Amino acid sequence: MLDTGTDAPDFDLQNQHGEPVSLPEEGTVVVYFYPRADTPGCTKEACSFRDAWSDYEARDVRVFGVSDDPVEDLADFAEKFDLPIDLLSDEGGAVSSAYESYGEKTVFGNVVEGVYRNTYVVRDGEIVLAYEGVDPEDHADEILADLDAL
Repeated sequence: MLDTGTDAPDFDLQNQHGEPVSLPEEGTVVVYFYPRADTPGCTKEACSFRDAWSDYEARDVRVFGVSDDPVEDLADFAEKFDLPIDLLSDEGGAVSSAYESYGEKTVFGNVVEGVYRNTYVVRDGEIVLAYEGVDPEDHADEILADLDAL
């Protein structure tokens, strides 16, 4: 995990609509990394952000979900669950690696390369909150509470 107080790595990735998205220089952004679109845990996490979306909008906080899925899979996922957030395609895991959220892990007894379930809150380009191995179901609310405490 990257430490709070450090500069967040910049990125330029495509969202589920094929549009380029970059880390903004100003404002607050949640950058959450998840292993695979439309799987049970990842769906719970994405839907928790969807369900809390009005609270994020009220705080002027953008939310980016990053996985190594192709854009087409992200488009299907976003449409299926009516997700208002930007889902970003990091095929190959370069951005996830820069955020120390990609590497070897064991899935169903097999060692594979993939995205770790980590989250960063970035304010004006600096990491202000970091979460490792999060609970996908309650994570969106946890971040809101932590943002309010900053």
